Amino acid sequence: MAVTDSELWRMGAGELAGAIRSKQASSREVVESHLGRISQVNPVINAVTVVLADEALAAAAAADQATARGAGLPPLHGVPFTVKANIDLLGTPTTAGLKAFTGAYPARDAPQVQRLRRAGAIPIGRTNCPNLAARWHTESELWGATVNPWDRSRTPGASSGGEAAALATGMTPLGLGNDGLGSLRWPAQCCGVAALKPSLGRIPHATVDPAVTPIGVQLTDVEGPMARRIADLRMAFEIMAGPDWRDPWSVPAPLRGPEPAKPIHVALVLDPGGHGTASQVQDGLSKAAQALSDAGYLVEEVEPPSIDEAAKTLLDMLNTAEVRAMWDTMGPLLPMDTQRFFAAFYEVAGPSDPVATMKSFMTRQSLLRAWGSSKPLTHSSPDPSIPTFPSRPEPILTREKWHRPSGECG
Repeated sequence: MAVTDSELWRMGAGELAGAIRSKQASSREVVESHLGRISQVNPVINAVTVVLADEALAAAAAADQATARGAGLPPLHGVPFTVKANIDLLGTPTTAGLKAFTGAYPARDAPQVQRLRRAGAIPIGRTNCPNLAARWHTESELWGATVNPWDRSRTPGASSGGEAAALATGMTPLGLGNDGLGSLRWPAQCCGVAALKPSLGRIPHATVDPAVTPIGVQLTDVEGPMARRIADLRMAFEIMAGPDWRDPWSVPAPLRGPEPAKPIHVALVLDPGGHGTASQVQDGLSKAAQALSDAGYLVEEVEPPSIDEAAKTLLDMLNTAEVRAMWDTMGPLLPMDTQRFFAAFYEVAGPSDPVATMKSFMTRQSLLRAWGSSKPLTHSSPDPSIPTFPSRPEPILTREKWHRPSGECG
């Protein structure tokens, strides 16, 4: 039975691929449905900044010809997707929201875009992000502000706010974003969609931005998918993951490891660091924990090690002389609101300190070890391999307990 136009834009990427493969819908119908949704909704939401209608329809026609031939079809055959403004998409400039970058046409697709194309997916448009993908609200000098589709008085989040709003309103079934300080997670929360921030090295990063970025930025930024369905995140992740020569951090890690011992342990963190979490967030986490428990998982409420120390370490990693010099160099290209944002950020961070910089990377290594430990960590039995520094009055690990069984994914 054929799928109606109004149903198509509500479906997830995997569902659409299945409908195209079974000939319940053509790729052209799927693309036209989403283009129609963009025309209807985007003038109000302002999430999609560049619409690739002609290119997408041509690709859909080619996809339908392949379907008619009955050849083996890739997993996302004929399915549209959108791309954040700071990710390379051949034929369109990688502006990152800046007027100064309107001529920044990449010579090739970013690795994740290339892999989605090979999987049969079709780029349908570009989405908005704040200037240089910095700040907590999506507003760029090129395209203006993106509106939260649920409540105009609230932010859609940032920096992948255009992707999140486009997904929430059915303008796309799958989006590409990135995350350094919450740029996938925060807009997904604001707009009610799903996002995955992978570990460093899982999905390669490459763009027309300067190839040599400061080490703190290299260790922070990752690429990731956004969607309305968890199954679509899994599919996109499996397609996008894997090494690429353009990103030396990318690694050939297997998608699946050995089966963990049963029962599988799950760490529940309701209020990390004791800084206060909204009651509705805690309620949602508790419901998820109960569902996992009912399914046979062993759920334990824990406190992760050294949340405050991790936050301070990240600030120190991004407050190096090299990072500040990079922003200072770009200063004349940035609009005043973005310059004010960086000024405020570095006022909070304080003067750059070479000793603090050195310690931050050492502390990062120790914290990664602590989070990955399979042994309980307590005050009375600290891990002797974790250093303490004279300038810090407290040891790096200060929480009462943290347990993650060996073999569990972090």
